Amino acid sequence: MNPYVLTTLLFSLGLGTTLTFASSHWLLAWMGLEINTMAILPLMAQHHHPRAVEATTKYFLTQATAAATILFASTTNAWVMGEWDINNLAHPLASTMIIIALALKIGLAPMHFWMPEVLQGLDLLTGLILSTWQKLAPFALIIQVAPTIDPLLLTSLGLLSTLVGGWGGLNQTQLRKILAYSSIAHMGWMIIILQYTPHLTLIALGMYIFMTSAMFLTLKMASATKINTLTMTWSKSPILATTAALALLSLGGLPPLTGFMPKWLILQELTKQDIPLTATVMALAALLSLYFYLRLCYAMTLTISPSTVNNTTPWRTQTTQMTLPLATSTVITLGLLPITPTIMALAT
Repeated sequence: MNPYVLTTLLFSLGLGTTLTFASSHWLLAWMGLEINTMAILPLMAQHHHPRAVEATTKYFLTQATAAATILFASTTNAWVMGEWDINNLAHPLASTMIIIALALKIGLAPMHFWMPEVLQGLDLLTGLILSTWQKLAPFALIIQVAPTIDPLLLTSLGLLSTLVGGWGGLNQTQLRKILAYSSIAHMGWMIIILQYTPHLTLIALGMYIFMTSAMFLTLKMASATKINTLTMTWSKSPILATTAALALLSLGGLPPLTGFMPKWLILQELTKQDIPLTATVMALAALLSLYFYLRLCYAMTLTISPSTVNNTTPWRTQTTQMTLPLATSTVITLGLLPITPTIMALAT
């Protein structure tokens, strides 16, 4: 892609998210979301592959549906209440429609069906943008409207997302689909705690972005998109395979890695709020996700690639990719647990 075009598109992505962050008016927030969607579409379709074009079309249709619903709901709220302010979402029908539309935007279950299919059709770097940056603007709106949303609806979305994210990834062999289901499960963890302590949602979102970035960049470095290509990682780059396995365990939420922190804090807060049953279901749903992360770890570190794979011999050539973003995100993914009190103090 032409570097000037790429710069313009990335600048537009930043502009759309910043607009939504800065807005207190529904029309401006909607405009930011639309700029965001329009800016990523050319990045998604840049390879002109039928799968990429199909993924782009699916993404455009779902995002356009969600944006139209947000516009309709905010107009309804303004008509009934005479107020366009994001924080004054007083009409119950409008608030329910907006949370459903924003759930569709970020891929919460049961509005998640587009997410694995779209991610599967993209290259890894565009998939990284879709899984991380594109979540920020809708999440900013969700956090602002959360006080007006029915708590039962938020809890249902959170529980269903963690369960669907766990179950859905069990039978997958494509790494991008596994990361899509991982994303759905993590979104569920963030939504479930939103009504009680919003700063924990922000911590979980930040940790998720770093862990997912580390995983996508690792797969990009290893040129792996399926589980059976992961089996060659160990022979090509043992250190990369080791850090990737640890990053997967961090995504699964195992101590003493960074991913344990948000899960631990969220379960602790749910128990404090006297809803131990919800906390138990969430912990059990995390085990489902952990299973397929362990499956990837096993494929990467404990199996030897069969000689029947019709790939060219993976010589250890010097990589031309930037390793600094991968190194930074991997260090954050593996080592932030000891400074949990500092992160809590900064977030509150």
